[in-house]
Amino acid sequence: MTVHHHPIHQHPHARVGPSFLRLSAAERLAAAMVVVALLWGAILWAMA
Repeated sequence: MTVHHHPIHQHPHARVGPSFLRLSAAERLAAAMVVVALLWGAILWAMA
């Protein structure tokens, strides 16, 4: 089954969701450092 659209009524553009793989290497490294800092903070808080 084919669907024909009138030239005026086009499909809306597909939205691109956020993706970790779309980040640059520096942004991924910064995100990893934030996660590590949060984990260390949680460990130190649990030990206190």
